[in-house]
Amino acid sequence: MAVEHTLRSNFVFAPPEDTPAAWQASLGTFRDALEQAFPDAFPETNTSGLRDVPVLDFEIEVAPEVFVTGTAAMPTLDYAHVSIIDVTADTAALFAHWLRDSYVPSPASVRFLSSFVMENGDETPWAVPSTGDASEIATVLRSHLAAAGP
Repeated sequence: MAVEHTLRSNFVFAPPEDTPAAWQASLGTFRDALEQAFPDAFPETNTSGLRDVPVLDFEIEVAPEVFVTGTAAMPTLDYAHVSIIDVTADTAALFAHWLRDSYVPSPASVRFLSSFVMENGDETPWAVPSTGDASEIATVLRSHLAAAGP
């Protein structure tokens, strides 16, 4: 099944399940990294209605006229995830490339899942490639979405 480049989904990025503290993340370090990489970032700390924990909602421009809206939850060092909302695989790949290369301490420590695949009954996370540019990551994200096909 070929995946349309315009298919939109939510993507969640998280550390490996077997090493949940791999990112050593906090909302403060994530906010600082966003603001440094994306000077026009709009981060806002809120409280998650689902878990009653602080979250960082954000909007960034990952490429000219390409915006990503998301939420980061990092209440403890052994729990972290970043969700981005209603994006194509290509846009998600731009964000994943930044996350992998500029925020997390190890490029092999980012896994992801999409709402599109989860809605089709598969909750198995995939790994973001530990090398390669955003186009190579986009290829993996599109393969992930195609795996949910009939």
